[in-house]
Amino acid sequence: MQIEMRGIDKAFGSNKVLQNAGFELRDGEIHALMGENGAGKSTLMKILTGVYTRDAGTVTVDGKEVVYHNPQEAEKAGIVFIYQELNVLFDLTVEENLFMGKEITKGFGICDKKTMRSKAQEIMEKMGVHIPVNAVMSDLSVGQQQMVEICKALMVDAKVLIMDEPTAALTESETKVLFEVIESLKAKGVSIVYISHRMEEIFQLCDRITILRDGQYVGTRNISEITMDDVVQMMIGREIGERYPQRDVKIGEEVLRVEGLTHEKMFRDVNFSVRAGEVLGVSGLMGAGRTEIMQAIFGNLPLVSGKLFIEGKEVRIQNPRQAIAAGIGFITEDRKTEGLLLEKSSAENMEICNLNKISDKSVLSKKKGAGLVKKGIDEFRIKCFGPDHECSNLSGGNQQKVVLAKWIYTDPKILILDEPTRGVDIGAKKEIYNVINDMAARGVAVIMVSSELPEVLGMSDRIMVVHEGCVTGIINGKDADQAKVMTLATGGSLA
Repeated sequence: MQIEMRGIDKAFGSNKVLQNAGFELRDGEIHALMGENGAGKSTLMKILTGVYTRDAGTVTVDGKEVVYHNPQEAEKAGIVFIYQELNVLFDLTVEENLFMGKEITKGFGICDKKTMRSKAQEIMEKMGVHIPVNAVMSDLSVGQQQMVEICKALMVDAKVLIMDEPTAALTESETKVLFEVIESLKAKGVSIVYISHRMEEIFQLCDRITILRDGQYVGTRNISEITMDDVVQMMIGREIGERYPQRDVKIGEEVLRVEGLTHEKMFRDVNFSVRAGEVLGVSGLMGAGRTEIMQAIFGNLPLVSGKLFIEGKEVRIQNPRQAIAAGIGFITEDRKTEGLLLEKSSAENMEICNLNKISDKSVLSKKKGAGLVKKGIDEFRIKCFGPDHECSNLSGGNQQKVVLAKWIYTDPKILILDEPTRGVDIGAKKEIYNVINDMAARGVAVIMVSSELPEVLGMSDRIMVVHEGCVTGIINGKDADQAKVMTLATGGSLA
């Protein structure tokens, strides 16, 4: 299927999101669509698939101008969009999510559960996904939920598959399986639009790349004829410098110590410490227990045993309110369900953890609140219509910046960041890295959980590796490399 989009304009109120944007897709190619957060990538694809109506421009499919009025029409034409933000029903099973709206029925409209289960298992096995089809979605990790979403899209006889940050929550092995599936689809003539901020993936997987900047078309290039530096220059209009900024911080006294932390099912006998000005990277395969350990420290998971010490004093933290009072900030893995009140504004989200800062004798000060929010929007370069912009309408990267601002303005002693750059463009990643370094320079003890191994290696003073709920080793950042980390992550030993 060949698609051409020309002169596409789209505005929401007075805000022009797309201006003369364009895109071209050929038969059987993998085409990267890149740009900073808020550049208009997802909006352009939503116009193609009928989620939004374009204000101007043309869309042609195989030479004929088309207008899809909703995603169902686009899907019937063979164009399927896998969204960055998961579109799953958490209370239903994997099988029920896969067949939602596509139920197989027998006599009298009764669901043929046996056939549906068999087909569900078949597609899951084809994708190399080892998840019981009767598992409830809420019991799965974000990465597993993402794999289910991809499987659901592959159940349709798609001619064009649009993938928006498909590997953001996947492990290395899951990503490898996904790439194999994408290559097999390409071999069958399926065209792929691949939206991602992971440069290595783009250069490994894609044939061509189109860049958008500030809602406008910048250019299309063959991957074989362009470098990563060229892509960055086209995306942000400037040089970005070193990918991981250098940090020269004097490591201070111990701020957090964890002893014998044990959960009934998730992890056991976890011991580590973090000092003032230190960035402790946490690595491990998906499902190893990294996030669960951090949730327990924050009082969001019950413990069987273990002790926490902050600045040498033992503390008992049984809920997030106590954790915040003790000086812990936590930027969660899933901003959509845990990090933000999506239906609330950027201002309300930033203020909610900082009520003590914007109050005068228990009375909220609008002036102080407005000042804090303006500072957050300016310092974190949040692209929005203003402080009242609802967070559900922000791009994923700008949502993440709101989460960062919310927690950093609490002035934490300990800052836990779980996948802080997931779904964030390369320019915003650099900004987040600078924020992390700035927090360390202020003497904050930083814990950074990340599935991106280069990020862990590039940003950490020490790296703690977790395997099946146990800490298998802590490596000095200067001595660490991918081989050592992966050896520990798979249960091996460096001795």
